[in-house]
Amino acid sequence: MFYLQIIDTLTSSTGAITMEENTSLLELVLKGGWLLIPIGILSVLAIYIFVERFFTIKKAGTIDPNFMNNIRDYVANENMMAAETLCKNSTTPTAKMIEKGISRVGRPLNDISTAIENVGKLEVAKLEKGLASLATIAGAAPMIGFLGTVLGMIKAFFNMSKAGNNIDPGVLAGGIYEAMITTAAGLAVGIIAYVGYNVLVSMVDKAINKMEAISVEFIDLLHD
Repeated sequence: MFYLQIIDTLTSSTGAITMEENTSLLELVLKGGWLLIPIGILSVLAIYIFVERFFTIKKAGTIDPNFMNNIRDYVANENMMAAETLCKNSTTPTAKMIEKGISRVGRPLNDISTAIENVGKLEVAKLEKGLASLATIAGAAPMIGFLGTVLGMIKAFFNMSKAGNNIDPGVLAGGIYEAMITTAAGLAVGIIAYVGYNVLVSMVDKAINKMEAISVEFIDLLHD
């Protein structure tokens, strides 16, 4: 009988239907409870991290096609100063690795390779800055949304217990849709952060592959 009462109230009340039809998205969001505040903050943070890292990693993975050709010519002519200057004029991680290798020319190849590898690790760490935070947001936002669901349901059932036999379906529905709004918002932010994280990880992997390929090419150049 209780569920029939809810259905009858929601379907037969023209005023309630009209009010819901006229309810804007913003009004629904505002009724989602205070947990939407941290979810909103996480969404802004996730977007900022993604945009900032996207352009940084993209720039780091962009290498001038003539870079290694010029390095090869300078090394062949033993013009190490010009090669080092060329590397300094570039801000890419690859150029910094090659610059370190050039500064070690004359030493054993193992020492040169180790120096390049150490610089590469530092540059990779810089590229991965913020990715852990983005992964945390991807997991935390849905959990906060689920917390809102639990709190909303607790509120709804608490109101039911206080009402006794005079149960107002509107009160119950209010607690339920408040819970659903926080869940939807948390899941939306979590999905966006998760997709963004994987996109950035893929870009970092591609940048690392380019760095490794060029460092191997430079070491092979010194073997000649």
